[in-house]
Formats: sequence, structure tokens, C-alpha cells
Amino acid sequence: MAELKNYTLNFGPQHPAAHGVLRLVLELDGEVIQRADPHIGLLHRGTEKLAETRTYLQSVPYMDRLDYVSMMCNEHGYVLAIEKLLGVDVPVRAQYIRVMFDEITRILNHLMWLGAHALDIGAMGPFLYAFRDREDLFDVYEAVSGARMHAAYYRPGGVYRDLPDRMPQHKPSLMRSQRAVDELNETRQGSVLDFIESFTQRFDGYVDEYETLLTDNRIWKQRTVGIGVVSPEDAMAMGFSGAMLRGSGVAWDLRKKQPYAVYDQLDFDIPVGTNGDSYDRYLVRVEELRQANRIIKQCITWLRANPGPVMTSNNKVAPPSRVDMKTNMESLIHHFKLFTEGFHVPPGEAYAAVEHPKGEFGIYIVSDGANKPYRLKIRTPDYTHLQSLDEMARGHMIADAVTIIGTQDIVFGSIDR
Repeated sequence: MAELKNYTLNFGPQHPAAHGVLRLVLELDGEVIQRADPHIGLLHRGTEKLAETRTYLQSVPYMDRLDYVSMMCNEHGYVLAIEKLLGVDVPVRAQYIRVMFDEITRILNHLMWLGAHALDIGAMGPFLYAFRDREDLFDVYEAVSGARMHAAYYRPGGVYRDLPDRMPQHKPSLMRSQRAVDELNETRQGSVLDFIESFTQRFDGYVDEYETLLTDNRIWKQRTVGIGVVSPEDAMAMGFSGAMLRGSGVAWDLRKKQPYAVYDQLDFDIPVGTNGDSYDRYLVRVEELRQANRIIKQCITWLRANPGPVMTSNNKVAPPSRVDMKTNMESLIHHFKLFTEGFHVPPGEAYAAVEHPKGEFGIYIVSDGANKPYRLKIRTPDYTHLQSLDEMARGHMIADAVTIIGTQDIVFGSIDR
């Protein structure tokens, strides 16, 4: 008789399903996974340690680089924790702008997830569609902050600046004719808010296109239905949050349960799954795309009707206006001190969490009264989800490991931090 035994296989870190640097050590019985051991590493930024040597303001751009497909949501958690310690009031207009960009970021994240997840499983089309739509939203990021991805737009006390009155336009080049440019610029004739509004009017139709390609697709359902099933009890026991928890039938969403900013004044629904498998998590995230679009529309309506300040009037936190800074000596000194030394935060500790596209993103800050945090701890949702990979993959085939990694929506910038 031949001796039969399990063997181990390195899965990654180069595998395209890994969204970064995941290395899985799989113990296999034939093609069936007996054990999955996720290894993390290779991308270490040391963000938490770096924050202890930077002023509070200088650490804002580090947040963008954690989960690099949910940039402004990371910033939101960070500035909320600082504002708790400072006791600073944020103008209502700034809160609406933050919520609008949180939801724009949610769409950006879910489009990246949808395109990459479908591509991992073998569907090419949705990836191209998703990236077409992400381009418009990156243009909005660039219009308000100057950067297409790492915006550093949220600041303690508000946002960097109000929404611009003009949307940047495409120019003719060797690659694009005047006619093609005119078509692209058709929705860019007004303000940034006008451009976002035109996107929201188109976007529900785009979501219909993704669903036409995938939702009732026989191959898609064969690859996702019944794969990576997690019961509601197990989901809570393993610390799931976001779509991973809601896909298992638990209606937990910080925007409803522990509202922050102006979410309690907006009308939206929380989609919940029933079976806790990869297909349910897909359906939950697709519905979240529609709900995010619904929230953005409400924010646009409010922002049009309510002009006002977008930064706190507390001069210890907010820089003076550019006009004051260039005409008044005291304002110039104040500006210089704020951006070189930073503001001092009262001693204490604070935890603030936001409903990030992937789940609960929390920032815990300990202050000793200096201009830098004494300690910063980041609670990222995908780090928590990754440890469930063994539980979810056991008994499935190697090909299903790709589906399970995809359904977890993990990004290694915020795991190996």
C-alpha cells in the first residue's frame, strides 16, 4: 500500500489574489485544505511608532497609506480621536463634507473590491467597468485636495478647504482629440458639487451593469454560494465587523448604532445577508454601493442650501486664513508655530471608531500633553478578518482559498502596519 500523507504548500506572497503580501501556508489533503496558516510581513510601515515622533497634523497623511483604497475613512477615524481629546467643535458643513467623502471612499473601496474579487475568480469584465467609474471619483479627490489618492483632506477641526467652485477639465493631447475631450468635459462645466451630482445620477445604472454581469451568473454563483460560510455566532466571536458581519445576518453598523458626524440626520438602510457565505457578502457590498450613493445625494442637497465655515474657529487648532497670514504679523507667527511645532493636546486618552468600508476602523490615542501622541494604536478591520482565514478555508478546495481571501476584502497596508 502506498503511504498517504498531507503535504504543505506555500500560497503566495506573489499570488494576485493576495492584494499585497499575504503568504499562506496550506496543509493539504489532495486539493482539500486541512489547515491555513496566514503569515504577514514584507510591507511593514511602522505607522503606530512613526506617529509618536510626528506632530498630530503630520500623521494625517500616514492614515491615507494604511488602507490605500479607503483613504479618507482612515483620516476620519484619526481626526475624530484628536477632536475628542481637544474638545473641538466641528462646523456642520465640514461634517456633511466628511460624510459625503466617506461615502465616496466607500464606493471607491467597494469598486476596487468588486473588480479585483471578480478578476481573482475569473471574470474580466467587472474589473474594467469598476476602474472606469473609480476614475471619476479620483478626479473629485484631486479637485478638493490636489492628490488623486492620498488626500490628507480631513484636518482636526474640519477639512482643509471648502469644495471648489470649478471642476478641473481635460485638455486635448496627442492621445485625445478635441471631440473626445469635449465629451469628457460635458459634466465638468460647473462646480465640484455639480460633477459629484452628475456622477450620482449615473451610478445606480452602473451598479445595475455590475449586477447584470455577476448576480445571476451561473459560474459566479458556483464559485461563491456556500463558500466560506460563517454563522452569526462565529462572526461575532471572531470579532468581525462591516460587511463580513452583516453578511452573516448581524445588523451592526456604527453609522446607525453609534452615529458620528451627521449620519443620524441622513436616511439610509443597512443591508444584511442570511446565509453568511461569499455570495451574501457580495450582495451586501453591492447594496452598500447603492446606499452610499443615496447618502451622497442627501449631502449634496444639504451642502447646496447651507454655505458656511468648514474649519473650527478655535485658533489653537485652525490656521489663520491666507489673507491674514500674508498681511498680519501675528497671524504669520501663529501659522508658522502651528505647522512647525503643532498644537498641544491635553493629557488623556480617547478611542474613536468609524464605519470604514471594511468594518470598524478605530484609533486609540494616549496623550501626555505634548504636541505628539504618547501612544497611538490602530484597530483595523481586515487585520481581525485575516485571522479567521483558517476557520473559513478548512474543508474547501485550493481554488476556494482565492474566493475566501477575496470575500474578506483585505489590504495589507493596514494589516502589516
